[in-house]
Amino acid sequence: MKKTPTSRVDRLLGSMGYGSRAEMARMAKAGGIVLDGVDLTDVSKRIPVTPDLPTRMEIDGQPLDPVQGLVLMLNKPLGMTCSHKEEGALVYDILPGRWRERDPAISTIGRLDKQTTGLLLLTDDGDLLHRVISPKRHVTKVYRATLARPLVGTEGDLFASGELVLEGEDKPLSPAVLEVVSPTEALLTVTEGRYHQVRRMFAAAGNHVETLHRERMGGLVLPDDLAPGQWRLLSQAEIDSLFD
Repeated sequence: MKKTPTSRVDRLLGSMGYGSRAEMARMAKAGGIVLDGVDLTDVSKRIPVTPDLPTRMEIDGQPLDPVQGLVLMLNKPLGMTCSHKEEGALVYDILPGRWRERDPAISTIGRLDKQTTGLLLLTDDGDLLHRVISPKRHVTKVYRATLARPLVGTEGDLFASGELVLEGEDKPLSPAVLEVVSPTEALLTVTEGRYHQVRRMFAAAGNHVETLHRERMGGLVLPDDLAPGQWRLLSQAEIDSLFD
């Protein structure tokens, strides 16, 4: 039987971005840390780190964040980047400040460029991140593109051929599925995540993407009620649906 890991309270909360050990000690003395309905005043105490801990512990009156395997879905707004280091507005700025101090760090699962909006996943679970982006998993991604010029009718066959080679590359793209919505709007389903892939695919077909929005990853769909800039944590069932 696998042994349940334990951790000092101050060390655990520090790794989750709640503050330094000294800050956690002050919070505890003020009654800000509650475990199983009882004030926890000694932050040097070791406690079992169990999956149900967020349902049993409160920090300043709020449920504890997920301890491990935090996975969230964000409706990425226009003009924000997915980097930790670039200047300007970052997707991480949307999240609670303490989350930027978590260890392991939260990272995006793949990236959307600055001018692309829609479904973006973030996690501190490195194993999940690599499973989703692994070429062996073939996790589908569906993008809605509006185009500068009307489709000519040959794009679907070109994208599905498995023979399209993007400029500057030598390996053909995996087959992709095009669904025409209107003469200047289409849904494109891809299983890869090459640099600016969708934009470059339409460029190879002689067109230009005006707007690009990711709607789906695997079986996970961006809900209509999640406005740009909003996020929410995912359930285990939703995480599993990525591989449907």
